[in-house]
Amino acid sequence: MKKQKPASAESEKAKTPAKLLVLHGPNLNLLGSREPGYYGLATLADINLALARRAEAAGVELESFQSNHEGALIERVHAAREQNVRYIIINPAAYTHTSVALRDAVAAAGIPFVEVHLSNVHAREAFRHHSYFSDLAIGVITGLGSEGYLLALEYLLSRLNSD
Repeated sequence: MKKQKPASAESEKAKTPAKLLVLHGPNLNLLGSREPGYYGLATLADINLALARRAEAAGVELESFQSNHEGALIERVHAAREQNVRYIIINPAAYTHTSVALRDAVAAAGIPFVEVHLSNVHAREAFRHHSYFSDLAIGVITGLGSEGYLLALEYLLSRLNSD
């Protein structure tokens, strides 16, 4: 009887599906009914379901998390670091323009991320033109509605395939 070689850390890593995290900031729980002219008619559940289906088809583990509370989002970013999340898709929503604390958490976690916005923030009020996240992001998708999340996911899946 042949003795099996112990699995290397690399081969074990290859067997474990990559983990992705989608973070939704404040008020995104109201999608579908909140200012549909800006945000469209898709609900947060619609967006999460589309992302989950695509991730499952790609063999990737994906978790979506929404909170209206800055601290909860920060804690979820901290946990992502410990859980070996490979990439994040984040829509910080209003925290985009206000939260140094959430920016610092994302920076400290060191997890590459794509920043997504449903509306074109550059075609809106002046205070929405500045993001505390964009300079850290590997990419920014803005103004493409719920499709922006799927585009971000497709990009990250292609990166996973080339890693």
